Amino acid sequence: MDNITKDPAYNAVDPADFPAMLDVHRYGERSTAFDKIISATHDHFWDPLDTKYIDFSLPFDIENEYLVNPELNGDLKTAIGDKLDEKNKIKLANLDTLWTMSSILHGEQGALSLSASLCHILRDPGAQEYAANQTREEARHVTAFTRYVQARWGKPAKVGPALGDLLNELVLSPLVWKKIIGMQMLVEGLAMGAFATFYKEARDPLLRQLMQLVMTDEAFHHKFGKIWADRTIPKLSKAEHELIEDWAWQVFQVLLYNLGSPEQKAWMYSACGLDPVWCQQAFMEAMTDANIRTELQEATNIFRVLIKTLVKAGIITDRTRGNYAAFIDMAELHNESDRMVGDDIAEEGIRYLMQLNGGKGFMTPSLIAAE
Repeated sequence: MDNITKDPAYNAVDPADFPAMLDVHRYGERSTAFDKIISATHDHFWDPLDTKYIDFSLPFDIENEYLVNPELNGDLKTAIGDKLDEKNKIKLANLDTLWTMSSILHGEQGALSLSASLCHILRDPGAQEYAANQTREEARHVTAFTRYVQARWGKPAKVGPALGDLLNELVLSPLVWKKIIGMQMLVEGLAMGAFATFYKEARDPLLRQLMQLVMTDEAFHHKFGKIWADRTIPKLSKAEHELIEDWAWQVFQVLLYNLGSPEQKAWMYSACGLDPVWCQQAFMEAMTDANIRTELQEATNIFRVLIKTLVKAGIITDRTRGNYAAFIDMAELHNESDRMVGDDIAEEGIRYLMQLNGGKGFMTPSLIAAE
């Protein structure tokens, strides 16, 4: 199986071949591609166990208040919402937020395990150090989302089959390109869109603060994927590009149609006294492609951010452009800058962390410096 390596910074060894890591020549063959991201790590340090950064004891009336703007809840826009009084609408919407926070938590665990797996196979010491840094940052995300879920609900919901299967494939894959595209670009792109949406729409101040702190890290993880794309995509053969392009489209479809599908949330409907089978039918009747396209127009829509990531990376060509055009204005995306929707939020968070950590408040945010 070909790793499709076009730059030595992404050379990999078999995970069982540790002697390859002891090659005396390897230590001196370090790429400088990731040095700025590595050096900026301290600028966005935060500790989820330290109330100086975030206090998970902050209360919220989860039974009587929406955690997130209810306009974002798809179920409430269907016949499902018509069957519920206000109390149960709040319950359903907040359980849906539990589902999303649980999916994010599982995704962070996947990112943690995947980053650790990159440490085992990346031959370049610079790339390996970056992966080790990301592993540490993903670990604090797991801690932070665990604490948030515990504070609001007690325990997370089980991972859905669509997300669980994808994370399993990415973590266990021996292919560097699949790990980087799948996690650093697709899943991290999805995450940046989701975090930006929650930052904008959360009514729980604790949730809003958590999103910004996590985004100060995730913006750098997303840039690691961008570096790979800049150094790899232009050098691909036609067959290699088509392989990557088709796989990305396949993953996009899995995420789009299954990540929040009603059949994965039967427990949620039952908890609100609704028939899960009827709810699934009501949801599918309302969810047309036209509806999806309308929601994708929002700049912070999670899938719009994901598509933009693929466009700016050069992965989407005319072969599959029409597939995505069914949901979004592709010409509009092409004309946009490389800035991601969450970058401004992340940079504001970095400024805050630099001041909190004793840095100079007037310093240039390291997110820009790492370009």
